[in-house]
Amino acid sequence: MDFDLTDEQRLIKETAREFTDKEIVLQSRENARNHHFDIEMIKKVADQGYLGAIVPQEYGGAGLDYFSYGLVVEEIGRGDSAIRTVISVQTSLVCSGIVKFGTEEQKQKYLPKLCSGEWLGCFGLTEPDTGSDAANQKTRAKKTDSGWVLNGAKMWISMANYAKVALIFAQTDPALGHKGIACFLVDTDQPGYTAQTIEHKMGLQASDTGSISLEDVEVSDDEMLGDVGDGFKIAMSNLDSGRYSVAAGCVGICQGCVEESVRYSKEREQFGRPIASFQLVQAMIADMVLKTDASRMLVWRAGWLKDQGRPNTLETSIAKLHATEASLECANLAIQVHGGAGYVDDHPVERYFRDARVTTLYEGTSQIQKLIIGRAMTGINALVPA
Repeated sequence: MDFDLTDEQRLIKETAREFTDKEIVLQSRENARNHHFDIEMIKKVADQGYLGAIVPQEYGGAGLDYFSYGLVVEEIGRGDSAIRTVISVQTSLVCSGIVKFGTEEQKQKYLPKLCSGEWLGCFGLTEPDTGSDAANQKTRAKKTDSGWVLNGAKMWISMANYAKVALIFAQTDPALGHKGIACFLVDTDQPGYTAQTIEHKMGLQASDTGSISLEDVEVSDDEMLGDVGDGFKIAMSNLDSGRYSVAAGCVGICQGCVEESVRYSKEREQFGRPIASFQLVQAMIADMVLKTDASRMLVWRAGWLKDQGRPNTLETSIAKLHATEASLECANLAIQVHGGAGYVDDHPVERYFRDARVTTLYEGTSQIQKLIIGRAMTGINALVPA
């Protein structure tokens, strides 16, 4: 693996950084304060090609490889995790599944609109009683003469209130376990589909999070992604892509913490000199740099493996586990460097801390990532009863 970015990759990274600094950073604090889901900013993100970064150009995407996609997401994550979340959900959790499992008709119908930002999508896997145990879907899909009828509920769904299409995972036959799960491309503008905003979140204040209720929602056979029994495989594939983008975004948080701490510590004076001259402050910055570089290298390895078409579930889980935990640790250290100033939102480190916390929970908790790693090392699945 070559650690030198190509000219194209360098340009992609620099463009994403410039866009983040000129557009996203300027609005991030006010959007968070006002709990504002910034549709206008999302349109700008779409115009950059970031909502379909890894989608082939023939379907309206940017056609980037995963490594380059990670570079983009890192820069966006450095600016605002709420906007990064939109990119991760749209690109990794929705578009990647349609690219990999969709029919040609489904690709032509959905991908151009999703890549352009005309439509937003959401990923309906988690339920009120189903989080880490993703195979235990309570939402039911009943076969009818004209297609399927869905009944159930989803929880903690990013962009639930703004999505035009929802990937809904449902059980067709409980006796089949995970082999009975199917994935449906659900039009949200129909009777029986109801979304409601989840209020009072700790972080991601500018990101939409909602619950979904499905009451006799009708879908046609043509709106099933893959076949009956493919749902669990689709969910795990999409999560592999999503975990990669979350990890890359958390590298951005780490990098932001380093940059903000260096800047502040050189400006802030105590005892007649900049606090950057104090050994313990430098030690905190060094710890942040260490965590940032290690996380970035793990993300780069996972991206490289994806682009090589090689198995990468283990490496993606390692990257996700390390980068998400590192982002929280870096944000905590950055607040310490800032002192009282870091406890209010005049500086972004306060928001970094609140936004980083959820990354250790969604798309597989840190504990689930450890079980994935443990299973790979021992050959024993800790989630299956002995």
